[in-house]
Amino acid sequence: METKILSGITVANSFYNDVLSRITHLQKHELNPGLAAILVGDDPASKIYVQNKVRKFQSLGMHSKVYQLESNISENELLDIIESINKDPKFHGILVQLPLPKHIDNQKVIYAIDPKKDVDGFHPENIGLLSVGNPRFIPCTPKGIMHLIDFYQIDLSGKHMVVVGRSNIVGRPMSMLASLKSFGNTTVTLCHSGTKDLSSFTKEADILVAATGMPEYFDESFVKAGSIVIDVGITRLDPPRNDIYLVGDVNQDTVMGKVSAITPVPGGVGPMTIAMLVENTVLSAEMVLNS
Repeated sequence: METKILSGITVANSFYNDVLSRITHLQKHELNPGLAAILVGDDPASKIYVQNKVRKFQSLGMHSKVYQLESNISENELLDIIESINKDPKFHGILVQLPLPKHIDNQKVIYAIDPKKDVDGFHPENIGLLSVGNPRFIPCTPKGIMHLIDFYQIDLSGKHMVVVGRSNIVGRPMSMLASLKSFGNTTVTLCHSGTKDLSSFTKEADILVAATGMPEYFDESFVKAGSIVIDVGITRLDPPRNDIYLVGDVNQDTVMGKVSAITPVPGGVGPMTIAMLVENTVLSAEMVLNS
């Protein structure tokens, strides 16, 4: 069996071509979609993630600003900055790059973001709206996965999706989103790294979404022939292996030829996450225009 590569780069580029008209329309009404990205500390990976996001906003002519903050900033100081951005009409989206230093409560920071500017979709109000089938901002990675699936015309109706990973960023919202009738009407099983006999679940999946952060854990023994694999994980190898620097949660070499389609790492889910951050920020600005 030839395994089809589901390129997130291809899908993201198609999305950017389509979204330009929406951005231009907003700008004609003196609304330039704006993102405030908050980066606390000097974690190299976090810096790269934020730079990639801001660079994409700039390339589309959108407004963006990085708030680079010292790692020893107090929680109250950070909350004050978020409150000031909440009130700033130049910004339609607020992104706080996680993880935060240990002395800062992640949950308290997420709760402090105006839900109407929570373009990451992590605020409990937005998670609640998603859970009842009336989403405002869908978390970017699950939204990107669904956009990718739609682009490649993969019919989810009646299919069994197994999501491995229960984080509030990917696994939980992915399971809710895919089960909604309007987004796929899929039967979803949510597993995690502690699930007993995990392979017995994953081998029943028509679509496997691997989001555990366990590098190359899922090999051919975990997948059903002809299934579709969405590899969300990304881990940097140090040192690299045969010039491979980044790997996903799936041992892709072993599943090629057995599964019908798979997202590559890199170039699969990652580009879609950034694309959907753009989409959510544009959507936020459109809500302001139409209010």
